[in-house]
Amino acid sequence: MLVLSRHRDESIMIGDNIVITIVDIRGDKVRIGIQAPTNVPVHREEIYEAIKREASVATKGAV
Repeated sequence: MLVLSRHRDESIMIGDNIVITIVDIRGDKVRIGIQAPTNVPVHREEIYEAIKREASVATKGAV
């Protein structure tokens, strides 16, 4: 894992077309903004895991 330090309003580039910007920092919470092409799905980890579980259940049910 790469760990980077950033201040508010500073950004991180991923490849040529994904930008992660630190929008706000309050206590132990950091708000980030993500700019990515529409063909790149962006989800919180817990939502991504739920999507994977649902797809797995649907695949098992289709067999």
